[in-house]
Formats: sequence, C-alpha cells, structure tokens
Amino acid sequence: MTSADVSARVAWADDAPAIAAVQVRAWRASYAELLPAEVLAALDPEQLAAGWREALARPADARQRTLVALERNTVTGFVLTGPTADPDRDPVATGELTDLTVDPHVRGAGHGSRLLQAAADTLVADRFTKAVTWLPARDDGLRAFLTGAGWGPDGAHRTLDLLGDGAVTLQQVRLHTSFSD
Repeated sequence: MTSADVSARVAWADDAPAIAAVQVRAWRASYAELLPAEVLAALDPEQLAAGWREALARPADARQRTLVALERNTVTGFVLTGPTADPDRDPVATGELTDLTVDPHVRGAGHGSRLLQAAADTLVADRFTKAVTWLPARDDGLRAFLTGAGWGPDGAHRTLDLLGDGAVTLQQVRLHTSFSD
C-alpha cells in the first residue's frame, strides 16, 4: 500500500500564486450562495498573489503565520494564524485562526484536518493558550468540521461590510477553543 505525499508547512513568498489560485477556486465554490456573482467573478488571482507575496514577505507581527497544505509540491489549502484582533480578547493569550481554506477539488482528503492541526501546533508554539475563529453564520459544513475538532461557539457575532458601502454584508459567528498541556 502506498500513501500520498502530503504535508503542511509555513508558506513561503514563492507560494503566493498557488495560494491565490486556491483562494479564488475555494471562494467561488464556497461563497456562491453568500456573495454576489459579480464579486466572485471579479476575484483576480494575479492581484491576490501580489497581496499574498507582500503579506508573506513582511508579516505585520512576528506571530502571524500562513501555513499551506501540500500534496507532493502542490498547494492544496492554507490557513493563517496570529494574535487575535478582537477587542474583547487578550492578543497575548488568544490567537486567531483565519481563512481555513482547502481547494474544492481535494476536500475530504485530509488537508483541512492537517491544516487545523498544524495551526493549533503553531498557535501553541507561539504561546497562545486560547484561540478564536470567525466563520460565515450559514457555513454549516465548516462549523461541523470545527466543532468536531473541539471548537465551540462563544456567542459573539458580527456583520462584515465587504465592499464598504453596505451593499454586500456577511454575517459571521465566532468559535473558540483552549489549548491544554
């Protein structure tokens, strides 16, 4: 029996185009019912790659990390970790997991679980004792995945104004977890 060559690691700036391509495919598949078609159609992989390259080369905080899931040398997903930006949480003790994203054509192959474990290990290594994450309120699949891994709702919710003009909003709920020794 052979096993697939799969792993997770910290992203490099050279991963930016692959991360952007996964992001575009995943958003178009996952957010088709949440966001207007024109918003999803306007996603530009080259523009996103430039932003990713800059973020990967110069993170705003030493504890901000982007992790990628790999199958052989192909990026299959990504997740970001770092201190929380939530004003009701302590950014020294509480980390945040954002953008847990897996390429739609490889979902269900373990890449999300591998990324979630790598993110938890990274948050613990960065001395966070708790973590939070925000997800679309209607994303029952992601919520089930995270609650199955020990995350739970903490009652917080928010509305994101995606275009800054109130035309496109996204309802989100926050989940949290604690890390023990």
